[in-house]
Amino acid sequence: MIPRYQRILFWSLFGGILLMSAFLLRGCEQAHKRLAALNNATPIAAPTATTTEDITLYLASDDDASITPTTESFALPQAPTLRARTLLEHLLATYSLPTSKHPLQSGPAVDDVFLLAPRETNQNNKPNKPNKPSSDPSQPNQLAIVNLHSSFVDNHPSGIQVEALTVQSIVGTLHSALPQITGVRFLVDGQPHDTLAGHADLLRTYPAVDTTSHPAPPTETPQL
Repeated sequence: MIPRYQRILFWSLFGGILLMSAFLLRGCEQAHKRLAALNNATPIAAPTATTTEDITLYLASDDDASITPTTESFALPQAPTLRARTLLEHLLATYSLPTSKHPLQSGPAVDDVFLLAPRETNQNNKPNKPNKPSSDPSQPNQLAIVNLHSSFVDNHPSGIQVEALTVQSIVGTLHSALPQITGVRFLVDGQPHDTLAGHADLLRTYPAVDTTSHPAPPTETPQL
């Protein structure tokens, strides 16, 4: 037979367990209510509607050294500088896909894009004033400064054709999306850089034109 003191001890412990459980459940309920009240008091930002638009990308192909305009639909910001950077990030990210015909390594490529106003002239034949950032997005004859990441340049394949195709793809895409751009220059980490990967000149100003190029048609071999 169980001694009386053991029965008293057992029921005392059992009662303590019940009280502790009730206290913990009560505490959990109160904590849940406080969290719910906090969430309800937090203002919810209004959803921003992003609309897609048709954008022409000038895509390069290493197989036949061609640049082909291709239309895609995606959302772009309206600010010209952000629009240009987002556009080029999308373009160069396309080249890191497994199906790319101009394969490039994935990773950050474009740090920023600056749009500069045309050089100001005067009537005294003095040197033109330096370019300054354009405050008017519709101003014609703007110069685009594309600031590339050094990691993109360091990992870019070396070769005359592959480097030229990358530059032409960037120039053609900017020309199509931002017709106010008439010239494109390149920096690497904010500094002038000789070449892209040993061949394509990054110190010159490239005219912003349609860079579409098609492979030369095959020539028929005369039969003897």
